[in-house]
Amino acid sequence: MRLELETDRFYLGRDYSEAVEAMGCTPVHIALIPSKEFIAAVADQLDGVLLPGSDSDVDPQYFGEAPHPKLGRVVPEKDAVDRLLLDEAERRDLPILAICFGMQALNVHRGGSLIQDIGSQVETPIKHEQGIPRDRNSHSITLEKGLLSGLLPAGATSCRVNSHHHQAIRDLGADLKATAWAPDGVVECIEDTRPGKNVLGVQWHPELSWETDEVSASIFRWFAECCRDARLKRASR
Repeated sequence: MRLELETDRFYLGRDYSEAVEAMGCTPVHIALIPSKEFIAAVADQLDGVLLPGSDSDVDPQYFGEAPHPKLGRVVPEKDAVDRLLLDEAERRDLPILAICFGMQALNVHRGGSLIQDIGSQVETPIKHEQGIPRDRNSHSITLEKGLLSGLLPAGATSCRVNSHHHQAIRDLGADLKATAWAPDGVVECIEDTRPGKNVLGVQWHPELSWETDEVSASIFRWFAECCRDARLKRASR
């Protein structure tokens, strides 16, 4: 979930849960309680982890940098819970779908770093904060062969995506590779390089467009199948 600092409430946009439920899975909201015991108890009941976007930025202390002048708000509970949950997902070999902030959190958790502000730190950037309508596919991405490209029509090497972020991946974390890029070179997709690992991070928001965009729908179908496989493996132990 997210934490609304002004009202001290946990919340999450409905799109994530609706997309997960539409694929035949049961969405579970995880409160931002940074307790290892709490997160482990929740993870015991999970078949997969979806790390959603956030209106906060990852704290740059986690990749050894001072705050950039254009760093957005930082929510310590969000960073802490995401990191604890990623620890548990790794320990249990759970599939992971990481979206926007979630992809950035995954990369930092693996020891990678971030561009703290695209507008001031990327040469000739395109517009990555498109505004509304939020589900509009505003720019293209180029793909290389990998998990994501396998979800697209055969032979496809590009597609269009929406865009709602001002940070991006700089250095990749351990066991991760980039497999898609925006026209300005910003990384748009990361995947786990280890055989048999079902880990996918995308910089855009497929939960906003899964009903109208086939690429977005295929990402959630993939995640649902991975979750079902994980559940069967757990049941057979």
